[in-house]
Amino acid sequence: MTDLTIELDGIGKEYRGGKRALDGLTLTLRPGLTGLLGPNGAGKSSLMRILATVTRPTRGSYRYRGGDALAKPDRVRHDLGYLPQDFGVYPNLTSREFLGYLAAAKGLSARSARARIDQLIELVNLTEAVRRPLRGYSGGMLRRVGIAQALLADPRVLVVDEPTAGLDPEERVRLRNLLGELAVDRIVLLSTHIVSDVEATAADLAVLAHGRLLRRGTPDQLLRELHGRVWELTVAPAEVPGLQARHRVGRTVRTADGVRLRVLAAHPPAHGAVPVPPDLEDVYLAAVHGAPAPQEALR
Repeated sequence: MTDLTIELDGIGKEYRGGKRALDGLTLTLRPGLTGLLGPNGAGKSSLMRILATVTRPTRGSYRYRGGDALAKPDRVRHDLGYLPQDFGVYPNLTSREFLGYLAAAKGLSARSARARIDQLIELVNLTEAVRRPLRGYSGGMLRRVGIAQALLADPRVLVVDEPTAGLDPEERVRLRNLLGELAVDRIVLLSTHIVSDVEATAADLAVLAHGRLLRRGTPDQLLRELHGRVWELTVAPAEVPGLQARHRVGRTVRTADGVRLRVLAAHPPAHGAVPVPPDLEDVYLAAVHGAPAPQEALR
């Protein structure tokens, strides 16, 4: 097999003290944008580091384009762009100098590096700050530098861990659109705990919690699983704790008439509950806190 495919099979990762970050995770990635959703501590960053060959799994196999990526990681590294959650810079360098240093480390020629850096600085909207040292950049600006470095070598596989952290709403939209465009002929894996980061761009979603893959499928497939199980109703404030004790309650909004709740339940949770179409926040809540998925949803 020589097509662009990543295959993880039975991946487990344990740290000192017996802390288990991943527990038998099996996942196949192909070109397109896959959104990896999960709460903090779900194991997302551990999975990203394994994919980037920064760390090795405790058990399981990792194959890239048919080859053993654990035994021979260089092929993955050559094709990879990686933005970790904790991205460090040299504070005394400008963004252009920093990207030039990384480009040289990646083996780009000086001429091609200059052209690529100019393109990326414009792409991530840092043109006006390009001559300033990185120590003066905001957290969001540093995140944009991180995105630029991940794209330096025009990677075939792009792994980005919480890429929108510190970005304002306009920058978030810009980044989501960029990742969607890049995913046409690349594997792009975007890890986040924010549903809006992936709902408009990801053709494939995976939900991870407690180191396990709980849901996997297209947005439409995952939404269909919840059809008829999402309700809205308005109740008095005193009734809210009882409903929260009996059901998984999502969004709550105070109104002039009381508290409007969005509830996940197999049957109407109370008198006056109205069925509503599910959204991806409902999918996320059901996966992380609800009943196990049908086995076919994990394939």
